[in-house]
Amino acid sequence: MRPEPLRPSDPVRLGEYELVGRLGEGGMGTVFLATSPAGTQVAVKVVRADLAPDDEFRRRFRSEVARARQVPPFCTAEVLDADPDADHPYLVVEYVDGPTLQQVVDDKGPLTAANLHSVAIGVATALTAIHGAGVIHRDLKPRNVLLAPGTPKVIDFGIARAIEGAHTANTSPEFMMGTVAYMAPERFGDDEVPVTAAADVFAWGGIVTYAGTGHTPFGGDSAPSTAGRILTSQPDLSGLSGPLRDLVAAALSKDPADRPSARELLDRLVASNSRPAVSALEGQPDLRAAANQAQSVTGLMPHPAPAEPTVVVSAIPGMAEPVTDDVEDKRRWFLPVSIAALVLAVIAGTMMIVFGRPGQSPVASPGPGPSEPVAEVSSAPPAGPLLLADDLDKPRLWLAKTEPDGRSSCAFTDGELHVRIDAKPLYKCRGPQDQLPEDLGIEVGVRLLSDNACAAIWFHFKLPNGGHLVRVCRDNIFVGAHQSTNVSVSRTLPLDQPIEVGAEPTRIGLRVDGETVTVTRDGVPLGDAPLGAAEISGSRVLLGVFLDRDAPEAGAAEVAFDRIEVRGPSAR
Repeated sequence: MRPEPLRPSDPVRLGEYELVGRLGEGGMGTVFLATSPAGTQVAVKVVRADLAPDDEFRRRFRSEVARARQVPPFCTAEVLDADPDADHPYLVVEYVDGPTLQQVVDDKGPLTAANLHSVAIGVATALTAIHGAGVIHRDLKPRNVLLAPGTPKVIDFGIARAIEGAHTANTSPEFMMGTVAYMAPERFGDDEVPVTAAADVFAWGGIVTYAGTGHTPFGGDSAPSTAGRILTSQPDLSGLSGPLRDLVAAALSKDPADRPSARELLDRLVASNSRPAVSALEGQPDLRAAANQAQSVTGLMPHPAPAEPTVVVSAIPGMAEPVTDDVEDKRRWFLPVSIAALVLAVIAGTMMIVFGRPGQSPVASPGPGPSEPVAEVSSAPPAGPLLLADDLDKPRLWLAKTEPDGRSSCAFTDGELHVRIDAKPLYKCRGPQDQLPEDLGIEVGVRLLSDNACAAIWFHFKLPNGGHLVRVCRDNIFVGAHQSTNVSVSRTLPLDQPIEVGAEPTRIGLRVDGETVTVTRDGVPLGDAPLGAAEISGSRVLLGVFLDRDAPEAGAAEVAFDRIEVRGPSAR
């Protein structure tokens, strides 16, 4: 891609990067060619000026970038750096010197069979890596596939959600058309229908169809007509043949649960004995190596049973989760309404997804309530599919931060997330923004680093209504709710063996089932507690520290966390 000269109004430097040319513009902002301090060429994506003042956008941008940096560079443009807090927030990615798939097909027509299989394998490899890191692309299309020497490269993954959450009244019909043509049916429906990795698989089917035929699978001369065909018609796959056509047809299934995962796409493509597939892999050793690496790193997991619910992309590599029966009922009814809504969106020139605005809550900390007898411990429901996982050894899903006064912080030290407060009742660490189900399981390693500290785990959290709170202290675990400045206790679970300060981590487990949470320590049930507080309706999980006011020690309080796993409900 040949850069254009910088314009007089363009910056010439961002952080350590010297800007040398323009590569293009998109929904997020402007992409510049730049030189790094090491002298290598990189692509710097600068956020639009109208988005920069939006604190919510910056927060989401920061979170998405942290995730995108965990994606291994198998047929992806590697995320190298970012500064969400700059006056003009920017993202630095590997510079890929090659045309987009869109440009090649527009200029030269459909790809040859071997080149088509190269693209199919390369994009499937990229999605396997992206989904294996717990990321959903959300805007996969031919413009986001670069045909670089060696392997195709997928770009712009992991930041699409931050862009979707912003106003896009200046989005052109051409941009909308290019996006809509590759959107899965479930993306036009009720906001409560989750977007999962299966939506990216649908886009893969559209990309392969376009690359091999020169037309999109659902045609349409406008965004609304294209959306209508995606929702109600079978794809036009004329021009494709053999096993690849069958695989594309499966990827374009209306029901997300019927689509293969990205890993399954890759396995079937690599194992194919068709001449084009063999030629693609034999003629491109870098592509074969990337596909083999993606397979070896992610492993293969089957689809769960259709009854299992999910609301986020699974961190289990390659898995695209189905939806619940309740969501399935909603999906059957949203099609006509979705078409009408999309028409209005096109007329308005806006496609917007509205997100909640989570954040910090100013609170005071009353002491724990009186100890109550422990109820008979029920056996917790078995663990469901893995939704989130983080070793908490470096910024990933949870991020480091230090308050301006330096007296409260979340820091990664010696392979753990350390949370510290001084002269404050509590402190929370920035965590993922995923919409998690009401019934879920949480397991995390906890260490107390001072006598006056309790490790705090919030779930079902949302501002301004707060959330449920479990405080893990030296002698007791307190289960209750945290709303505004009020912390209530529904049950106190005494510990037979106190948690020694500075000792090895103890694994604390929470299994939420309906209105009850079962608490475990190192796999041993400690008791059940009622949730109550019906006005709590959030879905976030937060980690932090809480001051134990009953402890004689004063001063700073500190705890540490390691390896957190969040799982969904199991099949009944």
